[in-house]
Amino acid sequence: MAFDVEAVRQEFPILSRHVHDKPLVYLDSAASAQKPRTVIDAMVRSMEHSYANVHRGLHTLANETTEAYEAARGKVAAFIGAEPSEVVWTKGGTEAINLVASGLGADLKPGDEILLTEMEHHANIVPWHFLRERQGAVLKFAPIFDDGSLDLDAMRALITERTRIVAFSHMSNVLGTINPVAEIVAMAHAAGAITLVDGCQGIVHGAVDVKALDMDFYVFSGHKLYGPTGIGVLYGKAERLAALRPYQGGGEMIGVVTQEAITYADPPHRFEAGTPPIVEVIGLGAAVDWLSDLDRDAIAVHEKALYARVVERLAGVNGLRLIGDAPGKGAIFSFTLEGAHAHDVAQILDRYGVAVRAGTHCAEPLMRRFGLTSSARASFALYNTLEEADSFVDALNRTQAFFA
Repeated sequence: MAFDVEAVRQEFPILSRHVHDKPLVYLDSAASAQKPRTVIDAMVRSMEHSYANVHRGLHTLANETTEAYEAARGKVAAFIGAEPSEVVWTKGGTEAINLVASGLGADLKPGDEILLTEMEHHANIVPWHFLRERQGAVLKFAPIFDDGSLDLDAMRALITERTRIVAFSHMSNVLGTINPVAEIVAMAHAAGAITLVDGCQGIVHGAVDVKALDMDFYVFSGHKLYGPTGIGVLYGKAERLAALRPYQGGGEMIGVVTQEAITYADPPHRFEAGTPPIVEVIGLGAAVDWLSDLDRDAIAVHEKALYARVVERLAGVNGLRLIGDAPGKGAIFSFTLEGAHAHDVAQILDRYGVAVRAGTHCAEPLMRRFGLTSSARASFALYNTLEEADSFVDALNRTQAFFA
């Protein structure tokens, strides 16, 4: 059955608004997606009807909230093919990576190697730099080709007996490149390395089965997955989480505390110190429920059709440079216009009601790889239409004429 984008759009209140007297064309979902009514309602309902702190409470509201909170953990676990005990709540994908880096870093020795790629978001670069600074770890970066695809042969050659961690993105937030996760994980595991996959973009645009892909850790953020901000997920294999040192200390993550010693709770609560983002967890559970009811394959076809429409209509435009054209890439259109700064391009597009992102996209090494200081990025989501793709092209043509 064909994907009904108009029916889906009706579930997003914000998409009915106008910007500068023009219908909003929201093409910034790679930064943060809009929220369907079911997510908004679930969060409001939790605050209006049964809000309380979770765990340990014995009154009705505490029990109801704890039940909803842990039910969301089960929903996310089922969504990615994991066990609930393998799902750790964090405040976002960034914190999830920091949590893993902090725990693994304590066991690194000077000269131990961490392998990343040139396409990584800063969230999957900076925490590993901490280990370079503090532990003497060596960072290596697998190169990419000019089309934005990963050089797998070069990556394989960079994995040595000193490689301890291989961390890479499932899908690039700038290029849209979708990496062969299972193949990379297998080559890393063959060398005895631990793997972490940044799934903040990848999980949005296709189904993920963490058991089949076999990575040790997988992270993603709620706000890109049509859920709220302030909530993220760390999946870890049970044995990896059991061996990982706690990231923060406080209530909830302990077993017994005395003046002389402490013991820790079992995962996942070992990594969830303090009062968690309760309402946000419930909101993410609602987002996962909502997305699970849709045809993910049909969504992928729809999103790729939007990207193809833009590429076809903008082919041959003077001064336009597309950044990243890897085979099978996701619906992200990053570009530059000759003679125009990306910030100016974004501001002019905004006057036509078109919202895009501009800057380095938290990927400065990738920008330098392509000889850029910035680019503009249009990222397409399931609620965008072919008419909106055309509106973006028309607005960009007018913008290009302004700078010609």
